[in-house]
Amino acid sequence: MSTDEPLRFNAVSLLERLSQWKESESLALLRQGLAAFKAELALAVSSCPADASDGASVELGRRYLERELDQIAAALTLERARYYLERLIRAISEVRTGAINDINLNRWKEYEDLLTDSLWLIDRRDDSGAHTAGYWGNFIPQIPNQMMRRYTKKGDWVLDTFAGSGTTLIEGQRLGRNTLGIELQARMVAYAKGLIEVEPNPHKVVRDVVQGNSATLDYHELLARYGQRSVQLVIMHPPYFDIIPFSDDPDDLSNAASVDHFLTLMGTIAERAGEVLDRGRYLVVVIGDKYTRGEWVPLGFQVMNAILDKGFALKSIIVKNFETTTAKREQKELWRYRALVGGFYIFKHEYILLFKKR
Repeated sequence: MSTDEPLRFNAVSLLERLSQWKESESLALLRQGLAAFKAELALAVSSCPADASDGASVELGRRYLERELDQIAAALTLERARYYLERLIRAISEVRTGAINDINLNRWKEYEDLLTDSLWLIDRRDDSGAHTAGYWGNFIPQIPNQMMRRYTKKGDWVLDTFAGSGTTLIEGQRLGRNTLGIELQARMVAYAKGLIEVEPNPHKVVRDVVQGNSATLDYHELLARYGQRSVQLVIMHPPYFDIIPFSDDPDDLSNAASVDHFLTLMGTIAERAGEVLDRGRYLVVVIGDKYTRGEWVPLGFQVMNAILDKGFALKSIIVKNFETTTAKREQKELWRYRALVGGFYIFKHEYILLFKKR
C-alpha cells in the first residue's frame, strides 16, 4: 500500500482500546490514554506490537497511525476527538472500496505513494526484480503500477497493446492483475517472456505476450483464448512516431509514412482495443512530442485528439518528467548549446493521457 513501516495489531484488542477512549469523560483523560499508547508504539517492533500474537490481526502504517492519534489529541473539544476516534475505528473495522479498484477509502491516507496530481516528478525508474532499462524506449514501471492500482482490482484483466519488454506484465503479476501484451517483433516477444518468467507470480495470474499487429489483431479472438470477453484497463505506450526506429517492419508505427498516418493507426488501435474494454473503464496512453525541421510537433495532443475522435472521454492529462537518456547525459552541454543556438527547449516531459470509455 505504501512505504510506511507496518505495525500489526490484534484487531479486537485495538478496537476495544479505541472504544474505551471514545467514552472518556474529559479531553485530559483521553489524551493521557493516547500518550500512553504512543509510548508503547515507540517501543514496538515493526509488524509486531505486544498484543498482535493472537486472534484476527490488522495492519496499520506507523506514520499513518501516529498522525491519526496526534489529530485526536489535538482536538479542541471532546466531541471532535470522539469524531476522529470513530473515524479511526471505522478505518480499522470496515473496508470501503469503489467499483473499479481496491483502494480502501476508509484508510485513504495510507496510500501515500499513489499520485493524484497532474504533474509527476519521478527521480528514478524502478529497477527491482525483472525490470530492466535495457530495451530502448520502454517506459518506467511506476506508470503501469499507478494505473493498475487506481483503475483495476485484483483479478481484473489488463491489455497492453505495445508490450515491448513486458513492463506492464511484470507489474501486473506483482499486483495480482491478469495481463496480456501484444508485440509486433518476434524477438521482443521472446525477450519479454523471458523476463516475465523470471519475475515471481505469487497471485498465479495469467501473463502472456503474443506476437501481432495491434492495428489489425482480432481482440475478441485473443481474449477468447483465455476464456474472457473483455478487459478492465488498456495501456498503450507506442513509439513516439519516428524518434526511435524500433524495427524495419513496415507495420511498425515508428515506420509510419507520415504523422497523419501514425495518428490514423493510433486511432484505429484505440478503437479496436476499446471494443473489448468494459464501458466506464479506462484507457491510458503514454506519449511524447517530437522536434523536426526546426519545429515542435505536438504529437501528444494530436494523439489525444485522434482518440477523442473515437468517442472516448478525456479524464486527465498528466505531465511526467522525462528521464534523461545516457546519450543526452553525456552530451548535456552540447544539447544546451544547441538549444541556445536553435531557439528551442530540450524535451524534459511526456504525457500520460487518461481516457474513459463512454
